[in-house]
Amino acid sequence: MKKYELIENYLVKFLKDEVYKTGLKSSIIGLSGGIDSAVVAVLAQKAFGENFRAVMLPSSSSSQSSFDDANELCTKFNIINQTVYIGDLVEIYFKDKEKTNLRIGNFSARMRMSVLYDLSAKYSSLVLGTSNKSELLLGYGTMFGDLASAINPIGDMYKTEVFEFAEYLGVPDSIIKKPPTADLWEGQSDEEDLGFTYAQLDLALKAFVDERLSKEELLENKFDKELVDLITQKIYQNQFKRKLPIIAKLGHRTIGHDFLYPRDIKM
Repeated sequence: MKKYELIENYLVKFLKDEVYKTGLKSSIIGLSGGIDSAVVAVLAQKAFGENFRAVMLPSSSSSQSSFDDANELCTKFNIINQTVYIGDLVEIYFKDKEKTNLRIGNFSARMRMSVLYDLSAKYSSLVLGTSNKSELLLGYGTMFGDLASAINPIGDMYKTEVFEFAEYLGVPDSIIKKPPTADLWEGQSDEEDLGFTYAQLDLALKAFVDERLSKEELLENKFDKELVDLITQKIYQNQFKRKLPIIAKLGHRTIGHDFLYPRDIKM
């Protein structure tokens, strides 16, 4: 059995197991028109069928092409979907306020997740995450925005692997072949923001994280110094984004310290 066939079978079962053990029967995601949410949408559709819903959450700065790509995916895989425009929420908040692209982008991401969690309550669904391993390691995401979820099926899959997996799953070329972007503002590009391609980043991340090479060993292996400095700084700097809030220990048993029951413990 091929690598990605095994991964597909495992992740579909993973989604079913993790959602059903909560007592819920359905799931929901925000569908951006990008490759990560497309892959998760296809997996969720295979796992839950009509009990899965994708929500498109465009703002005034969202590109029409992203919206079209998301619709193409839903049509191809028969995904139940709806659209909620969040532009008014963003515009009302920033009326007469100082604003930057970063502030607007982060606020938009959090408004999308607020709407998505409200809809998850309406449909009794669990919110699925769409952040890949590269983004999580680098902290390239918005806390309580696109990083928020209950379950994430692709969080241990590097971005370059997501591209390969998407091709295996049959995600449309319009999504696979376009430059990665969070679509937070017009013309925004992930790789331009980071300063390196995902291919370059993933090679260094795999060596540092999976192979456990030190910073010095990375440089000895001819990795670019600027690249090495970037990934090591961001991994350590953004550790807080990968953890639940740290609780100050006062009692005998404290959540996150010594009260560590697994989430699926049987009483």
